[in-house]
Amino acid sequence: MIFNKGSTHSNLDCFVRCTTPVVQSQFLPKSEITSLNRLWHPWERESVEYFTLGDLWNCYDEWSAYGAGVPITLTSGETLVQYYVPYLSAIQIFTSNSFREETESGDCETRDSYSDSFSDESEYDKVWRWDGTSSEDGGSEQDCLWHFSDRLGHLYCQYFERATPYGRVPLMDKITGLAQRYPGLMSLRSVDLSPASWMAVAW
Repeated sequence: MIFNKGSTHSNLDCFVRCTTPVVQSQFLPKSEITSLNRLWHPWERESVEYFTLGDLWNCYDEWSAYGAGVPITLTSGETLVQYYVPYLSAIQIFTSNSFREETESGDCETRDSYSDSFSDESEYDKVWRWDGTSSEDGGSEQDCLWHFSDRLGHLYCQYFERATPYGRVPLMDKITGLAQRYPGLMSLRSVDLSPASWMAVAW
């Protein structure tokens, strides 16, 4: 499809605008606000908005099936629409201890057998890497581990894609598969996640 419309936006602006998920938020019940992790939510608020991860993935559902249409302006001034399909490159979800305990009490495993796991580095090394300090900078190793857990939460799941881009399945298909092992990928709320949680999406 080719259009003759001029655009004041750069191609990158258009791509970001067309591929940024917009999730409908909800208000957290006031009775639950006081139970939020204060290291992650330090501000006193009368209302807190959140969304579920399931709602986030739904934004990628149609894009995974048909691609996200992005207007691209050619050097000639003409504009055409290119379609981009999202692929999950990597994800790490850190949650509160309470959610992890609830998960481990069931049949769900907390490691993905077909993903990369953490390397063989010790918990001590992880504390140094994530927090920028080592246990030698002060306090015992156990104190550092407690600080690490309080600040970052507990690793609920992680996945690192090894396949080449052309060998990957669309993001929604990958998430659906991972959710069979990690049901929290659909039910977790944004307020349950540590700020250390992240994901990388390739298009």
